[in-house]
Amino acid sequence: MSAIITKLLIIKDEIPVSTSGELDVVDITGEVGQLINRSGISDGMAHLFVAGATAALTTIEFEPGAVADLKQAVSRLVPMEMEYAHNARWGDGNGHSHVRAAMLGPDITVPVRNGSLLLGTWQQIILVEFDTKSRNRKIHLTAMGEGALKEV
Repeated sequence: MSAIITKLLIIKDEIPVSTSGELDVVDITGEVGQLINRSGISDGMAHLFVAGATAALTTIEFEPGAVADLKQAVSRLVPMEMEYAHNARWGDGNGHSHVRAAMLGPDITVPVRNGSLLLGTWQQIILVEFDTKSRNRKIHLTAMGEGALKEV
C-alpha cells in the first residue's frame, strides 16, 4: 500500500511591467506561466493584482484585432472627452482612466492544473494601462496549491 503525500505551497512574487500610457495593452501570460512552472504547484490557483488605480487585468485573445476592439469599446464606454469630477478636483486629466480601470478591475484569478495555467487556447492574461502617461507597474502574484517543493 502506498500513500500520496502532497504539500500545500504558497508563492508570492512580483512582475514588473513598464507601459507607454493610455490604452497600452501588455501580454503577461508568459511571465506568469514561468513563475507558476518554477513554483512546483501542480494544482491550485494563481491570483494576480495590479497595484494602481488606473490599470486593470483581464484576459483576451492577444492579437491585433481583438486588442483594437477592446480599446475602441473602452473608449466608447468611457470617453476621455467627458467631464469628470476627479479632473475638477485634481486637475490631472485622468478621471476617465480611473473609471475605465474600475470597470475592468485590478485582479484576476486563474486555475492551475498539472503545473500550468488553465487558459483557453487563444486566451492570454493582459495588463491594460489607462493612465495618460507611461507607468512602471507591479503585478503581485499569489499562487497556492498542491505540489512538490522546488527551489525558486
